[in-house]
Amino acid sequence: MTINPNTKLSTILKGHPDALETIVSIAPKFEKLRNPLLRKLMAGRTSISMAAKIGGCGVETFYEKLKPLGFEQDTTVATEEEKKHPVPGFLHQVKPENIVTLDVRPTIESGKDPLKDIMNSVKSVPDGGALKVINSFEPTPLIKLLEKQGYEYFVDSEHEDAVETWFYKKEGAKAIEEVKPENTTDEDWDAILKKYEGKVVDIDVRQLQMPMPMHTILERIESLEPDQVLFVYHKRTPVFLLPELQDRGFDYRIKEISEGQTRLLIFKK
Repeated sequence: MTINPNTKLSTILKGHPDALETIVSIAPKFEKLRNPLLRKLMAGRTSISMAAKIGGCGVETFYEKLKPLGFEQDTTVATEEEKKHPVPGFLHQVKPENIVTLDVRPTIESGKDPLKDIMNSVKSVPDGGALKVINSFEPTPLIKLLEKQGYEYFVDSEHEDAVETWFYKKEGAKAIEEVKPENTTDEDWDAILKKYEGKVVDIDVRQLQMPMPMHTILERIESLEPDQVLFVYHKRTPVFLLPELQDRGFDYRIKEISEGQTRLLIFKK
């Protein structure tokens, strides 16, 4: 198989059974690829050149390590660094005083939800201004939410250990409305469980780091049968997930047991 700087890790992993161990041996930061869920999330989005930057090595290291497995280098393809996507015009137009910066990494690392901080930061962005969110991953749910409200965005993943996502509040962008789902009554909850008796699929995402809970749930509902209900054990109400569920034709019920203990029922409308 021929590979180049833009080849995704997922393609390499599919190309040879020993590719995972080979990539892991290149740098300690690749150990997380052993986790099947993280591997599925990261490998499809990460190219060799991106991985080399994360691992603190060169793309040539990947070629050398993968060559014994039958992978050949395509020298005619330019690296991603040589083919950078142009920075959108709005980044040149925004005045420094109109940029709101929010680093959510410390909040996430402490096990807390940055939702409230994000909502407050979005509200503080003036027209013609921008919100810069610094995270360790691309905040896909937030991108979808703000894009629907008329914001433009740009993802800059060229920084080691950080992804900067810019949201530009252009004229006409709508104010973001926070989703506040009502807590499900015991009667409604019990009625749904009775309706799907014997057809309940359990999933526990309480121990997963963000953004894996949302990605895991969305992945699981893709294979959910129309007569099944997904029973989710969660640490909190996943606010960004709820509009996505509705867009995909799913309904839900939420039951907050206690702090750090929330249950969801997700089923086809």
